[in-house]
Amino acid sequence: MSRWLTRLLKISDSYVDGACFFVFSVLCVLNRPWCGHDPMNEKSKNQRLSLFPPVVPFATGWLAVGDGHEIHFQRSGNPDGEPLLFIHGGPGSGSSGDQRRLFDPQKFHIVQFDQRCCGLSRWQGDEAGKCTGNTTGKLVADMVLLLNHLNIEKIHMAGGSWGSTLALAFGVEHPHRLKSLLLYGIFLCRPCELRALYFPGGVAQSLFPEVFEDFLAPLASDQRSDPIAGYASLFQSENADIRHAALRQWTRFEKRISRLQVDEVEMSRELEDMAYVKAHSEIENQYFRHDCFLNGDRGGLLQRVAERLALVPTHIVNGRYDIVCPPRTAFELHKALPHSTLTIVPDAGHSFREPGLSDAIIRIAGRLADLADNGQ
Repeated sequence: MSRWLTRLLKISDSYVDGACFFVFSVLCVLNRPWCGHDPMNEKSKNQRLSLFPPVVPFATGWLAVGDGHEIHFQRSGNPDGEPLLFIHGGPGSGSSGDQRRLFDPQKFHIVQFDQRCCGLSRWQGDEAGKCTGNTTGKLVADMVLLLNHLNIEKIHMAGGSWGSTLALAFGVEHPHRLKSLLLYGIFLCRPCELRALYFPGGVAQSLFPEVFEDFLAPLASDQRSDPIAGYASLFQSENADIRHAALRQWTRFEKRISRLQVDEVEMSRELEDMAYVKAHSEIENQYFRHDCFLNGDRGGLLQRVAERLALVPTHIVNGRYDIVCPPRTAFELHKALPHSTLTIVPDAGHSFREPGLSDAIIRIAGRLADLADNGQ
């Protein structure tokens, strides 16, 4: 154990805080089953809840949102149930059927949409201009248009990873339209978070050195000090083989560190979908090169949520061993929103498909539905 801790701490000074946090996390888990605030402590010993059975949408469509974009949306569950908008991650990952299985289809009217340039959303124009106007502010505006189109005034909002970022960005602009927030795998797109994940000397390299070595492999030596910029160059290569290999490697890197146990067969299948890989890698890289069009460490979301979301019930969930979005960010968000609940799942990473994480989300969503049934 002592040698492992020493190795983890041997990283550059700029990342010592992140490494120390993970050391603290491990020590906490060794000493008690839950660490941090757990609103479900009374139920945590029960048998874990699994995803609801697959549900087919009762309505789908496209909505023109401007700049030549049409976003695809789906509606599932109970049309008269509690309205809930699920926001997918990435940016660029698109919606999936499993996401709506986190919510009881008898109690929720579940709305999903594919953000600009990904999933089934459409672009009317040439490939070169496809991502024109694809910014966080534009996506927030698209969400407003979608809610108006569906005649939904107030809604529960849920999402993980980038989905949590976009939900918070929507919330600080339109808090009056939120019934609640249910967020997991918290990501605020601050430069410190991107450095910890994508840059040499960060937490990802410390815990997954062989995976990070593969991530750096396509980059020239002078590109490795800034892998995000380096991959942006590879994505523009005139050599299709180089371009496609880089796109796959970007997405593969994230997937290989997203779970405690990676399903290699499932990962390989997902990486064969080149349309998904291209959208996920290119859009994610574009957003990260611009700090997700937020203000990064310089007055970003964390500084705005305390004032704007003080009256919005907020529930935060994070896997203890989430390397993509370490729980430190979830803890900082909870501190900024003292009225929020924070659940740290002791045996989960980043993916909502991990049993502990899905159980926590399903239980909180169930309580939200129960409160609505009781008129609260």
